[in-house]
Amino acid sequence: VGVSNWQAWRIAKALGISERRGFARFETVQAYYSIAGRDLEREIVPLMSEEKLGLMVWSPLAGGLLSGKYGPGAPGNGEGRRASFDFPPVDKDRAWACVAAMREVAEKHGSSVATVALAWILAKPFVTSIIIGAKRLDQLDQNLAAVKLKLDTEDMAKLDEVSALAPEYPGWMLTRQGAQRVPQPFEPKV
Repeated sequence: VGVSNWQAWRIAKALGISERRGFARFETVQAYYSIAGRDLEREIVPLMSEEKLGLMVWSPLAGGLLSGKYGPGAPGNGEGRRASFDFPPVDKDRAWACVAAMREVAEKHGSSVATVALAWILAKPFVTSIIIGAKRLDQLDQNLAAVKLKLDTEDMAKLDEVSALAPEYPGWMLTRQGAQRVPQPFEPKV
């Protein structure tokens, strides 16, 4: 059983209800996630980790925006679905910075920007699978090549840095408050 496009609080509530009533629980979350759209990491990824839920990523290339054929330095004219259907919404300045960094990594590995974007997602420990869509055989080949591309520590650090989320409240306050605290193991009362 899975859920798609829900807030973390709603997933947590449903998990509580299923546990209390003995219902089948959600085992997977289908959600948007990309190197240019990491919002999922704020609340949903910690919930999935805590509750042992899988993640199936939809639109890992942000509707083709992260394929390398759009934005500054793009080799083509950027025609395609994304040119007329701007979805999912993405901060373009941030996306172009990500694409520029992915171009460098792609060149280093002799691969495509799309392959790097997908390999980055697959390297995340909380990702179970990605849902890909290809119109042409060469696009499918680039997508499938991501399974074999192993990004090294330097590649991941570069891509994580360029795509990092800005601190958001209450996260920045929790980090500040917890900086001097020693974590205590949680033991539920039985």
